[in-house]
Amino acid sequence: MLLYDAPMPAPNPRRVRIYLAEKGLTVPVQSLSIFAGEHKAPEFVAKYPAGQLPVLELDDGRMIGETIAICRYFEALHPEPPLFGNNPADVAEIEMWTRRVELTYGAAIRNIWIHTHPLTARVVKQQYTDFGESNRPLAHAAMMVFDTALRKTAFLAGDSYTMADIALLSTLDFGLFIGVPIPDEADALKQWYERMSARPSASA
Repeated sequence: MLLYDAPMPAPNPRRVRIYLAEKGLTVPVQSLSIFAGEHKAPEFVAKYPAGQLPVLELDDGRMIGETIAICRYFEALHPEPPLFGNNPADVAEIEMWTRRVELTYGAAIRNIWIHTHPLTARVVKQQYTDFGESNRPLAHAAMMVFDTALRKTAFLAGDSYTMADIALLSTLDFGLFIGVPIPDEADALKQWYERMSARPSASA
């Protein structure tokens, strides 16, 4: 197999790297430059038409894209330690929080990145700056939801580290990179962020 990766600050490839580090797994990796457009090169798109990263090429030639799908593939092969839960309720709760990260906070961060950041201005044909800026309150509100949850539990989806924590950490770091800070009043989220950032896997 071969994992097509991209270096920082790309948050989605980093999710897979953190996941693999938490599992203690090493896989062959080929790094592509998003800024150089290597993931849109004809030879790569011929293999994976979506032209996105990360993507895992299996030994039989199948291409598995999307971070959660890639991590679930490895979870099926290496179930310990469980990062997607080990009973129906835990699996559902982890899925719930991971989706909330992606569909609320992650979506807002993506819109801010695409429509307001000078780096994306070089490749986005039309930036809608007002729309991008309108997502900042949405990102703030999402972070406060996470803060409320983390006032009751040590980790986002309960009492153990899971894929939900990986999703949130990688997205928060990307948010900080593009100038979206953690709210001053989000004490629980800040404390969680410090603990998660101190884990060895966070350097992946």
